[in-house]
Amino acid sequence: MKPAAFNYKKPSTLTGVLELLRESGEDSNILAGGQSLMPTLNMRLSAPSLLIDINGVDELFGISVTDNTVRIGSMTRHAELEKSSVISEHIPLINAAMPYIAHPAIRNRGTIGGSLALADPAAELPACLCALRGFVEMTSTSATRKVEAKDFFRALYETDLKANEIITAIEIPRYDQNYFSFIDELSRRHGDYAMCGLAFHAKIEEKIISDAQIVFFAVEAKPIIAVTAMRELEGAKISDVSLEVLQGAVGNDLDPFGDLHASATLKLHYAKELIKRAITSGITSG
Repeated sequence: MKPAAFNYKKPSTLTGVLELLRESGEDSNILAGGQSLMPTLNMRLSAPSLLIDINGVDELFGISVTDNTVRIGSMTRHAELEKSSVISEHIPLINAAMPYIAHPAIRNRGTIGGSLALADPAAELPACLCALRGFVEMTSTSATRKVEAKDFFRALYETDLKANEIITAIEIPRYDQNYFSFIDELSRRHGDYAMCGLAFHAKIEEKIISDAQIVFFAVEAKPIIAVTAMRELEGAKISDVSLEVLQGAVGNDLDPFGDLHASATLKLHYAKELIKRAITSGITSG
């Protein structure tokens, strides 16, 4: 199929993008990497009157580091995150997530901002950002605001992003070397959408767990922070964690939906297996 007719503009500045958004409102779409948008256009699931291509806006690209934060421009490609020494050193969870994202051809074009804006419940990066307690920066013609990731994702493909805003950057706190990162997912084939996934981030110092963040994806309509399971881990010695109790807590935290790939019961089984893998990996690494 071919997309419905639309106007196309490619501004070279953020100001130009924001002015077009202000003028067109909900009758426009942003083209970033295009890995999700182009199929929806071709299948006519999206039919905007205006397509705004932001690939020429240099200020939306790149990775920078301050004393406390890693800042990632919204147009930074997955492939750049995968290869970045800054990402691997300071936020290894993001680096570890990259190989799970589809295939190299997709990662060469897909962007972190596009992934977050789409808010696919099976996507890795929304869950990682929640686990890292990162922030999404959004800009309109009138203001720039930052929202914590846990509040940015609202429901199925629904975020806090307004029609006149664009994601301009992602900010993630820098953590010390005592933090342990883990991500894993179960899918039918490598590169397929996850049937269940887990992003895990916790401080493990002298084998004691603190500040654990447990975020599941592909089980409900948005990333799910497993607060009951997190409480079970706080202050525990990692080698003494009762997997049975922890898996029971995960069962209390999740209410999975079934889909074409796995039933709700199977997804819950997968979630319990993934938390077991995370703890086992933490014991091994520590």
